[in-house]
Amino acid sequence: MERRQFLAASIATSAIAIAGDGKAQAPAGRTREFYQMRRYNLQSGPQTKVTESYFGDALIPALTRMGMGPIGAFRLDVGPETPAFYLLIPGSSVEALAELDPHLGQDAGFVKVAEPFWNATAAAPAFERVEISLLAAFEGWPKLTPPAAAATKGKRIFQLRTYESPSDGDHVRKVEMFHSGEFEIFLKAGFHPVFFGDTLIGARMPNLTYMLSFADQAELDAKWDVFRDDPAWKKLSTSPRFSSDQLVTNITNLILSPLGCSQI
Repeated sequence: MERRQFLAASIATSAIAIAGDGKAQAPAGRTREFYQMRRYNLQSGPQTKVTESYFGDALIPALTRMGMGPIGAFRLDVGPETPAFYLLIPGSSVEALAELDPHLGQDAGFVKVAEPFWNATAAAPAFERVEISLLAAFEGWPKLTPPAAAATKGKRIFQLRTYESPSDGDHVRKVEMFHSGEFEIFLKAGFHPVFFGDTLIGARMPNLTYMLSFADQAELDAKWDVFRDDPAWKKLSTSPRFSSDQLVTNITNLILSPLGCSQI
């Protein structure tokens, strides 16, 4: 199938809904968005407090004034090199995300509140380094979908998974695999997907990243058991197009919890 035909078909294929209260639905039929994903590498101690205050008091309010959101702010609980915070910023275009810092610098209210973070000295830095990736939402899951618990600040955790492929062709096929039934299997198993993103700029490319939300670790484990045992998954994962080569050579699996200021 030609790439253009596949993408057009993928939107229609993924326009599904699971009946029942509180279950996620594929947000089909809307223009897809883009994501800026930031990882703030920190040292234990004052940096975590300064950075969390910057997110909650300055950055997220300013991004909201710019019409962006919902914004995700997370603490890395399980994964390499802690402490670290993750920030997920959705935008309507690549340009909007690429020009964030210049626009923030023109917001007088932001500049005033952000001063302890933005003007931290080398002797007392607010963070160690920031790693930034730019992602495009999958056409079959074009919009970020926060869990219901985000509105009430209820208990929730997040799983952030990145799949690295050995070639661009294998990467395209792995993205195609999601659009060929994998979305449906996730929803049937009771998962709440937050976003699926194809990395446009970032480290260790080609890769894709997606996020799932759960009430707790027990629910996470139970839902993955259901997913792995689903006959539809076994059929899809052993089909000639998706099983003939190793489409994914490395998986990064992180567990995050929301910071108090998170809108997701």
